[in-house]
Amino acid sequence: MINRIIAICLLIAMTGSSLSRFFVYAGFEMNQKYIASALCENRNRPEMHCNGKCYLMKKLKQAEEKEKRQEENNFKKGLHEIVSLHETFSFNPASSLLEKKKHQDIRFDLPNRSFEILHPPPVSNLS
Repeated sequence: MINRIIAICLLIAMTGSSLSRFFVYAGFEMNQKYIASALCENRNRPEMHCNGKCYLMKKLKQAEEKEKRQEENNFKKGLHEIVSLHETFSFNPASSLLEKKKHQDIRFDLPNRSFEILHPPPVSNLS
């Protein structure tokens, strides 16, 4: 039960970053009246019929910049991990030759098998 809850939370967190535009649109649609009356830059000019779309565009731009920064950070982390893995696994020819020598000493034999034809057991007459 706890594993399912953790898995669902992780799934929501992972998809939440990629669905940030959807959340911005949903929040705008739910609060459009409040945004148009309180947060809109053009609320004093009703002839523009903005209705909070300027605020929506700002939020979408912020979400897009945040996604780009997050992708760049993930890319940098991936490169850093690759470089650190490359440094930890360095090639040493002498040690690889020793390992090959150890593996050659192991002898592998197939199990002894009988190749006789298998016959069913004899049946005795009980009559």
